[in-house]
Amino acid sequence: MPNTILTATAVTREALRVLHQKLNFVGTITRDYDDRFAQDGAKIGDTLKIRLPNQYTVRTGSVLDAKDTVETSVDLKVQTQKGVDLNFTSADLTLGLDDFSERVLEPAMSVLAANIEADAMSMYQDVYNQVSNHGLPATFAGVLGARKMLVDNLAPLTGRTCNLNTQDNVDLVDALKGLFNDKSTIARQNREGFMGRTAGFDFMENTLWPSHTVGTKGGTPLVNGAGQTGSTLVTDGWSNNSNVLKRGDIFTIAGVFRVHPETKQSTGQLQTFVVNDAAGVTSNGSGQAAISISPAIVGPAGSPANQTVSALPGDNVAITVLGTGSQAHGISLAYQKDAFAFATADLMMPRGVDWASREVFDGVSMRIVRQYDINNDKFPCRLDVLYGFRTLRPQLACRLANR
Repeated sequence: MPNTILTATAVTREALRVLHQKLNFVGTITRDYDDRFAQDGAKIGDTLKIRLPNQYTVRTGSVLDAKDTVETSVDLKVQTQKGVDLNFTSADLTLGLDDFSERVLEPAMSVLAANIEADAMSMYQDVYNQVSNHGLPATFAGVLGARKMLVDNLAPLTGRTCNLNTQDNVDLVDALKGLFNDKSTIARQNREGFMGRTAGFDFMENTLWPSHTVGTKGGTPLVNGAGQTGSTLVTDGWSNNSNVLKRGDIFTIAGVFRVHPETKQSTGQLQTFVVNDAAGVTSNGSGQAAISISPAIVGPAGSPANQTVSALPGDNVAITVLGTGSQAHGISLAYQKDAFAFATADLMMPRGVDWASREVFDGVSMRIVRQYDINNDKFPCRLDVLYGFRTLRPQLACRLANR
């Protein structure tokens, strides 16, 4: 029986299939593919605009109180290009597709998937909801606490995932093994690391979740000035003057409570804030520091539709940073898919090469290009993905901070 030479299209589709299977975080969040990029090929730096849901207020009484609709959007920059470079031999290209996938594509796509996932997982630092269980084993009660947080923030019922680091999986799997029994769901699932479904979540395990090390903290941090609003909080009372907080640290402010996203009534639970400063927060010699935070502080007298807290912080009220200073803890994440977005764009197809192919599978676009090296009788080949990611609605996610 004559050999069947693998084609560029067959190789690209199989590479995408393997990559898709291994992306169990990126594969469970929103993936937007913009057809505009398919016209002329994408250039590094292209941007997708993603509209956020509009927010409105409710009128009481018969008098019209019309408000303008102000649409908001976030920019998702598709500017990271990563790929794997290979050398194909003539013998490689005469293998059956299954053999070629196992010998060549499987290891290549594994390392590419790991790098893409690790990039995208940095979005955990944008999430301000957290079930705090620092230094202790993960519990099913903690998972249910994360579910409550998503429900309280009106996360849609579909598309919810609890993605665990390996230690949290060890701590939870024995308690949950009797619940992972949805055989029809398991039969349909094709993602690596899928464990099962319970408590309203698809459970995944991923080796790439980083640990998070809290800043040095120190002192008795306080709000410096009453009535502050917006995305910057001025504080004092810190005793250290370096790395008092790191990006992704979470804290609460005494007397500042989270509100229901629609009624804007206090939930009686302290609002958690996450530190957004890319380089962390350093206090000055007087123990003062300005912190970039999310969500922005919007009180009842601000924009009613965008209200986030029950009251503005008072002067000299206490700030409590969650976790132990300078100590690392594990991170797992419960989320609804609309919390985050991942997008790829079509790379330009070169001319004058041996062969080239570009395919899109489940919103992920991959290009493969091969050229013949006459000096070495080889077929050097490159597989590339141009991508970007962005946290869209952090309120639809919740961190699990365990040991």
